[in-house]
Amino acid sequence: MSDESMIRAVGLRKSFGDFEAVKGIDVDVRRGEAFGFLGPNGAGKSSTMRMIAAVSPVSGGELRIMGMDPATDGPAIRGLLGVCPQEDTLDVELSVRDNLYVYGRYFGMPKAEVNARADELLEFVNLTDKAKAKVDDLSGGMKRRLTIARSLINRPELLLLDEPTTGLDPQARHVLWDQLFRLKQQGVTLVLTTHYMDEAEQLCDRLVVMDKGVIAAEGSPRELIDRYSSREVAELRFGLAEEGATHETLADKIADLGERVEVLPDRLLVYAADGDEVIAKVHERGLEPVATLVRRSTLEDVFLRLTGRTLVD
Repeated sequence: MSDESMIRAVGLRKSFGDFEAVKGIDVDVRRGEAFGFLGPNGAGKSSTMRMIAAVSPVSGGELRIMGMDPATDGPAIRGLLGVCPQEDTLDVELSVRDNLYVYGRYFGMPKAEVNARADELLEFVNLTDKAKAKVDDLSGGMKRRLTIARSLINRPELLLLDEPTTGLDPQARHVLWDQLFRLKQQGVTLVLTTHYMDEAEQLCDRLVVMDKGVIAAEGSPRELIDRYSSREVAELRFGLAEEGATHETLADKIADLGERVEVLPDRLLVYAADGDEVIAKVHERGLEPVATLVRRSTLEDVFLRLTGRTLVD
């Protein structure tokens, strides 16, 4: 991987009137990597992406995209980027293939080149057999794949993806992940926002966790989990049938069984090296959860540790 910066931000800020959505963040995205912005709605992810896409002016700090300044080189930057927006903006009046053809012509590509590129991209996203279909006839996953294909029409070196799999079923999400992984193997730099922790773990080489306009942590998914969580998590659900019993009072009774205990509305999370040992000791103390689960730590646990709430709050 080259150390060349595709995106470099220092003290980057974005304000809307008196509201500051992005509060002075530093970001350095290297050529050829997949970089993620992880966080809940309202964290500042989309505002950051719009500045990187050179469609929203910077309110403060410094931002360079492929060495260029969005304030003066906006058209040049937009001509080199691929952008997959959070909402599909496909033309429902056109066929699948014509959506690619017309978009390619916006970039000034010759007819022969855009025709060849459209066929190539339809094959890449497995939509060749839908080339003549109308957009309205496609499933949600197919529309998302077409949107990504359209964002690749100009052969971008940098692809921005804002919540690429929101609203898709698990199978469609995994198909999309495979295609994004193939793009990365081809040398395309990927920058994505997501509030799905499994998506960030699957796709990102590095990521930042954003909350309320600031960066709470940065690193690879594995580094962040090792730094902020335990190897395993024991999830305990109690019926709370006893009068006066609450998750808070139960948490006090087992606080010494792990590195820490998180109290959620419907369950307790005990962070420890050995989740099965935690559950055994809970039973030894005469506590009877109605359901238990032992799992490995995830990025959602990291976010819970950093912000005190889950990713999808």
